[in-house]
Amino acid sequence: MLRSYTVYHQVSRHFRSFIFRNSRVFVASVISFSFISLVFSCQQKPVNTKIYGEVFGTSYGVQYYSEQNESFQRQFDSLFDIINISMSTYQKNSDISKINRNEAFTVDAHFKNVFNASKKIYKATDGVFDPTIGVLVNAWDFGPEGKIVALDSLKIDSLMVSVGLDNVQLDQNKIIKENPNTFIDFNAIAKGYGVDVIADFLESHNIKDYLIEIGGEIRCKGQNFEKQKPWKVGVELPHFDTEQSLLKTISLHDEAMATSGTYRKYKTDSLGNRYSHIIDPKTGYPSKTNLLSISVLAKDCMTADAYATAFKAMGLDKVKAFLASHPELKVFLIFENSNRELETLALNGFPED
Repeated sequence: MLRSYTVYHQVSRHFRSFIFRNSRVFVASVISFSFISLVFSCQQKPVNTKIYGEVFGTSYGVQYYSEQNESFQRQFDSLFDIINISMSTYQKNSDISKINRNEAFTVDAHFKNVFNASKKIYKATDGVFDPTIGVLVNAWDFGPEGKIVALDSLKIDSLMVSVGLDNVQLDQNKIIKENPNTFIDFNAIAKGYGVDVIADFLESHNIKDYLIEIGGEIRCKGQNFEKQKPWKVGVELPHFDTEQSLLKTISLHDEAMATSGTYRKYKTDSLGNRYSHIIDPKTGYPSKTNLLSISVLAKDCMTADAYATAFKAMGLDKVKAFLASHPELKVFLIFENSNRELETLALNGFPED
């Protein structure tokens, strides 16, 4: 800048006079050049960033387009750590583990967000979605605490006394449990919430085109910028072995999708009977419906995640009845008919492609 200033003052008076006489032409040229530069910058292709990692006992992937080549890996991992410290039942020193052991009851904003959403869905489903079913999840050996030996109907009845989210209250930043044996487990909603936290972070950085996935739970916004098309995601065909294949792909438009099913996580007894990892909070026993997979579309992933779990415990007929009065939820069901053949059912406008 100093060099330019010196050169300018060495030009002749005649040349300076020429510049001033033609100032309107000069200004017009500058404006024209600025406009061209602005158009060029607006048309620059956004940078496609992809980040992968491990979290919540599964994997995650985030893809987004931004004007700068900036990775948010460190920020993502920090947010995941905060969520784990708040709500992971697999971490002994997490807030939720301390609450379950009756050692501490103060919670953070993340816990409050998930608790309030759980309460809302608990009431909407008449208690079918219930995070306090965790004690039965552990009893059936699907949780972090290990199975309960000699599990029978009497033991299940005794454990059911501590079940019921209506017996747990939030008073400002403090959790109050009416029954000290109540065990809270947000695993049926926490992955979806984690997706939403990352989405909120990206939007706070003016990222308008993104797709986030944590363990199969998905949320997207905008479009796949490179292809100039909506984001495409897959619905998996149920397999009770390790095989993976897609039944269909659909386009997502500024929404979230969560899937719950029995074909990946189940146990088999000595007679070959399969037990679902989703426990019916009304009975304390694993769900035995003919639903194999439920995919739910909602505005946020936390809501989709919770309802996908609740619908698995409801069963086909109750899901259909529930959705008749909840058009905001789009659902795709895969189930076995009476001939043990796979059938599908799309409800409330779940996309066909």
